[in-house]
Amino acid sequence: MGNEKHISELAESPWQAWLTCSETQLAHLYEPEPGLFIAESANVIERAIAAGYQPEAFLIDPAFYREQVRAMTVQLPDVPVYLAAEPVLNSIRGMHLTRGVLCAMRRRRMQMPPSAQLGSRIVILENIVNPTNLGAIFRSAAALGMDAVLLTKGCTDPLYRRAARVSTGTVFQIPWFTDSSAETAVPIIRALQSSGYICMAMALNSDSVSLSDPRLREPERLAVVMGNEGSGLCAETVSACDYTVRIPMLHGVDSLNVAAASAVAFWELRRRS
Repeated sequence: MGNEKHISELAESPWQAWLTCSETQLAHLYEPEPGLFIAESANVIERAIAAGYQPEAFLIDPAFYREQVRAMTVQLPDVPVYLAAEPVLNSIRGMHLTRGVLCAMRRRRMQMPPSAQLGSRIVILENIVNPTNLGAIFRSAAALGMDAVLLTKGCTDPLYRRAARVSTGTVFQIPWFTDSSAETAVPIIRALQSSGYICMAMALNSDSVSLSDPRLREPERLAVVMGNEGSGLCAETVSACDYTVRIPMLHGVDSLNVAAASAVAFWELRRRS
């Protein structure tokens, strides 16, 4: 194919520069225009393309250049495909490719949709910094019927490679928006409440109600608010919510990891027809 090129070192391609940039640097690479992000694994890349993200170039281990990946590259004849053996792919210090396929893709400007278009079940994330947790939360949100994810500025970027990979590409399937002015979730909560949403904070406060409380099934519009892995939700965020909710625990366990807790909460609070 005309868009394929075998390389013996990354310097023969743009990938040398891209992989030595931090993900934050890549995101700002073309300022004032949106920059790049790197997607890893065939499934993640496929979902990104289906969501309308534009590939810039592929970097592929020939051992992984199989039917699914070939089908994508055939449909994108103007996108260069760089083929390199595993030692070349992993030649950047701190870089280890486990899925055999990378794709550099252009970011898009993200706009907060009107509240009326967000759906009946929303997730608000306050300063979730671990990309594995963030990706797992997105995967649970998509699988268990949540309609959108709203993030404060302190959250890790859903398009970061590890977050997108752990999400299995669901960051490209469920609408999300990061409020770059929101230090806490309070302004997001206030905006949703003004549009008729009931907001519930997941927190271990003395006044928390159980996740099984029947009142939590009543709201037509509900937002689930989850906080930082170490410190949880800010006190002002909890105060701003309509309910404070806990997951009942056994055997003296006080709480679940935020990603595990999200799956339990989303399942219990999903919209039932």
